[in-house]
Amino acid sequence: MQNKKSRHLILSFSILLFFFSTLLHADGRVAVRGENGAVASSSLTASKVGVEILKDGGNAIDAAIATAFAMAVTHPTAGNIGGGGFLIYHGADGETTAFDFREKAPLSSTSDMYLDDEGNVRDNGIGPINHFSIKAVGVPGTVAGLALAHDRLGSLDWSKLVSPSVQLARQGIPITLKLHDDFNSFGRKAWFSQYPSSMEKFYKSDGNPYLFGDNWIQNDLADTLERIQNNGKDGFYKGKTAQLIADFMLANDGLITLEDLEKYQAIERKPIKNDYRGYTIVSMPPPSSGGIILSEMLNILEGFNLNEIGHNSAQYLHLLTESMRRAYADRANYLGDSDFNEDMPLEKLQSKEHAANLRGTINMSNKSESDPALFAQPYESEETTHFSVVDKDGNMVSLTYTLEFGYGSHIVVKDAGFLLNNEMGDFNAVPGVTDASGKIGTTPNQIRPEQRMLSSMTPTIVAKNGVPLFATGTPGGKTIINTTMQTILNIIDHGMTIAESIEAPRIHHQWLPDVTSFERLGISPDTRTKYESYGHKIRVRNTIGSAMGVYRDPETGIISGAADSRAEDGGTAVY
Repeated sequence: MQNKKSRHLILSFSILLFFFSTLLHADGRVAVRGENGAVASSSLTASKVGVEILKDGGNAIDAAIATAFAMAVTHPTAGNIGGGGFLIYHGADGETTAFDFREKAPLSSTSDMYLDDEGNVRDNGIGPINHFSIKAVGVPGTVAGLALAHDRLGSLDWSKLVSPSVQLARQGIPITLKLHDDFNSFGRKAWFSQYPSSMEKFYKSDGNPYLFGDNWIQNDLADTLERIQNNGKDGFYKGKTAQLIADFMLANDGLITLEDLEKYQAIERKPIKNDYRGYTIVSMPPPSSGGIILSEMLNILEGFNLNEIGHNSAQYLHLLTESMRRAYADRANYLGDSDFNEDMPLEKLQSKEHAANLRGTINMSNKSESDPALFAQPYESEETTHFSVVDKDGNMVSLTYTLEFGYGSHIVVKDAGFLLNNEMGDFNAVPGVTDASGKIGTTPNQIRPEQRMLSSMTPTIVAKNGVPLFATGTPGGKTIINTTMQTILNIIDHGMTIAESIEAPRIHHQWLPDVTSFERLGISPDTRTKYESYGHKIRVRNTIGSAMGVYRDPETGIISGAADSRAEDGGTAVY
C-alpha cells in the first residue's frame, strides 16, 4: 500500500512539475527578472539546478557546471557527458577566457576511413557510416572541459556541483511531452534497437515506450555521474567508466581505446574579440568557426545603418544574406582545428579591411551567386543545446555543447547509461572532392588522429566598457552563427530587450545550397516578395535555432533571463 501511495505521489508531483515548467518556459517577449543571478537553458529543471548553486554561493562557472551535468539527465537529445562543446567566460572584472572541450578523432582514425573502393562514403543500411555507426563516435570532451573550467574559475566543491545530477538520475524525472515525442519519433526506435543498451535506457523492460508523466529513472547514468562526482575527470577518463567505454567499443567494432580516453585534454584558449559599434563581442575561436565568422559578418554589416534600413525589411534581410553568403564561403575554405592548421588566416578573416572588401562586392538590389564549383558545406546537425548564466557579481558564462545528431549516435554505453556522440561526421569525409552535391574536401577539416572537428557552435558574451552586458547562444548546426548574430543585432542596432531579441523571426543562409531559410511566422508576405525580387530563393521552415540569453543592466544590476519559446522544455530560473 505504501509503495502504491509513493508511486502516486511521484506521478502527481511529476505532472505538477511539468505543468509548472510549461508555464515558465513560455517567456515570450517578457523576460524573467531577478537581482542575484539567472540561468536560461533548454531544460527548466536544469536551469533551477544552476540557480540553486548560485543561491548556495556558487559563481557563474559553478552554476554552469551543475546545469551541464543536470542536462545530461533531463535533456538527452543534446545535454551530455558523451559529447563535447565550448564555454566562454567573461568576469565582472574584465577577465575573459574560452574553454575548448570539442571531441577528438580517435588515434586509429584516418582521412579516408569512411570511403569505399570508389571513394564514396559507405552506407551501413541506415545511412552514411560517418554519421550512423559506432565509428562515427569522437573521443568525448565534456567532462574534461567542465573539470578544467572548475579548476580555473570554480569556487564551490566539485562534488556539490555534480550531486544534483546524480539525484535527478537516481530518483527519476517526469517524462514530458517533449521527451515522449522524442523517444517515439519516426525512426528513433529503429536506431535505438541496434543496441540493447540503448533500448534498456529509453524504453521499458517490456519494450513499450514511456508515457507522459511516467517517472524515468536512469540508474546506470547515476552510477557514472557518481564516479565523476567522487573522482572528477578521472571518474570518466580512467577507472571503471573508461573501461566500460573501451570494452564496449572493442565488442562493437568501435575505435576509442583506453589510450584515447587517457590522452584527452580540454584546452583553455584565448577568445575571439571583435569591436562592433563600441561593443566588444567575445566568442569562441577555432575549432569553432563561430567567433571568426560572427566577427566577419558583423564587420561587413557595420558599414550599413541597419536601424535606418529597418528590422527585417527586405533590404535588411538582403544585406544579412549577402553577409552570410560571403562569411560561410570563407568558413568552408579556411577553417578547422587551429592545432593542426597553423596557417589559417584568422587575423585577415576578422579584420575590418577584409570586411570592407567584401562589403564592396554587395549589390544593394541583386543577389550574388554562390558558385557551386567552389565550396559546399558538410552536414552538421541542428540538435545542439545552449545555456547562459549570470551570477550576482555580473560574471557571465555562455556554454554550447552537443552530441551532434539529436541523441547523438543513439548508442548508449552498456552499464554506463550515457549516449555517445556521432561528431566524426563533422569532418570532411571525402578528401580533395568538393562539389554541388554537398561534398567538401578542403584540407583544414579533414580527419587526422586527435584533431578536433570544425563546429558552428557560437557561445558569445557581449560587453560594454569592459563589463559583460549579455550572454547568448543557440543550438542549430550551421544556423547557430546566424541566429547568434541576429540576436546581437536585435539588441545593439534595434534596441530590443533580451527576450524580444530571442523571439524575433530569423533567416539563414550558408553559401551552399543557395537558398535562404525563412521562419514560417513573423515576416510578411510583402517582404518575402520584395526579397525574392532581388533574386533570392526562399525555403520556409517552422523554426530556426532556440536561443538562450541573460542580460544584466550595468546601472541597476537588474538581471533579465530569456528562454526561447521555440524550446519546448526550456525555461529561465532566477533569484
